[in-house]
Formats: sequence, C-alpha cells, structure tokens
Amino acid sequence: MNNEKKTPGAAKAFGALLRFHRERAGISQEALGRETAYSKSQVAMIERGQRRPRGRFVELADEMLSAQGALLKVAEEVTASGVAAWFEDYLEEEAKAAGIHKYEVQLIPGLLQTPEYARAVFHCAVPALDDEDIEAGVAARIKRQALFRRKPSPLVTFVVEPAALTKPIGGPEVLRENLLYIREYAELRNVTIQVMPDDLWVHAGLSGSFTLLETEGRRSQLVYVEGQGSRYFLSEQPDVGDCFARYSALRAQARSPADSARLIEQVARKL
Repeated sequence: MNNEKKTPGAAKAFGALLRFHRERAGISQEALGRETAYSKSQVAMIERGQRRPRGRFVELADEMLSAQGALLKVAEEVTASGVAAWFEDYLEEEAKAAGIHKYEVQLIPGLLQTPEYARAVFHCAVPALDDEDIEAGVAARIKRQALFRRKPSPLVTFVVEPAALTKPIGGPEVLRENLLYIREYAELRNVTIQVMPDDLWVHAGLSGSFTLLETEGRRSQLVYVEGQGSRYFLSEQPDVGDCFARYSALRAQARSPADSARLIEQVARKL
C-alpha cells in the first residue's frame, strides 16, 4: 500500500486499540514494555499516538494481549508522517487557514526553519528520537512552508522574541543561515515578521507562545496552544477574542517590520 493512501490519524487509532487490548488483558504498560523491550514511557507514547511502534513490538504485543491480529492489521496503516499524531489536527486547520499568526518565545518558528535548523531542533528532543523520525519530521516541517505561496495567499504574521533569534541551536552557522532564510520570507507581500524589543517594561506576551488561525473566508477563528505535555485549541469566546487582542498588543509593542529586518541582518552578520 502506498503511504499516500494510508490514514494520517492511524497512529492515534493504533494507540487507542493497543490500550484497549492491554487494559482488557489486565496488563500494565510496564509489563508490556518488558515483553517488547520498550520502556513504560515509550509504551505510553505509543498509546497516545506520539510514537510509532518499531521492530517486533506489534507482533509481540498482539500475541501477548491476545489481539488476534487486530494490532497487526491497524499497524499497517501507521506511517512516518513526520508529525506527532496530536499535531495532525492542527495541520489540517493550518493548511486551509486564511490567516496564520504566530507569537514565539524560544525558537525560530517551524514555518521559518531551514532543514538544518529543524534537524538540530529534533535532535534536542527528550526522549531522543530515532534518525528515521527526525528525517521524517524535517521533511514534514519544510513541506508546510509551501503554504506561503499557495493561492489564494494566506496572510501570515510572526512576532518573535529576540532570544529565539540568538539561541544557537545547531551552532552559529546553522543559525546564521536560518536568519538569512527568514529575511527572504520577510520579502513576501503576504508575510510580516516583527521582533520584540528586549527592554520593555510592559509586555503582552508573558503567558507564552501561541498561534492564531483564521479559517477559510475568515468565518471563524481558532487559537492553538502547545506546552509541556499538553496542547489544545481554543474556539469559544471570550478566550479567542482575548488571545487575538493579546496578539494585537504584541504587534503594537514589537519593532516595525523594517526595523526587525535590520535587526535580523545585524544578528546574522555577528555570527
């Protein structure tokens, strides 16, 4: 079967089925891990759809849990999509959004990353990712950047903290190349990139990073928030309105696009 025909959310389905059969059999994650040479946390990640099963895991689990081939069948649909199962819901919305607005504190936003920078970010993952998952993740991240030039063009804006542009993930050369990459995207008519000053006494972004999406035709709005072990959408008022107001305040507090471009160039030259 071709990967293109496989179900994008299959990792979630497999994880749910695994958990169902494991609990029905009265077997703990730790016990299943011992039998399959996985840790308890790795089994938990598979059940949440955050990790793909490898090696003989599916075969051994199917036998141990008396799943009668059910796990083997569903596992055929699980592919290296390059994104965690929980992120697929976000990508569906991003791919059709008329407006994408991102406030980022720690890193260069994924939509603006070079392959080398993205690879370095994935190498920082804890627990560590396998090489295959890292390369699939890099490919998926770069593929997302096609949205900048799709028709009709979405409006894409970024507000980024200075620390995200100076943290040398992957080393100075990797960072320098990514800063120059950002400058290229800043030239697109539908893209605006602003950098926050580092001397503000009042700051609207103290709650952390978030992404705003305006859906097709701007008929509705969504907020996506991701943190330590959790991620969620906000779709109801007043939460959505509050986040859009917060982003508007951030844009007003940030450097102008022209000043931001000059700052990015200065940082790149110093590397």
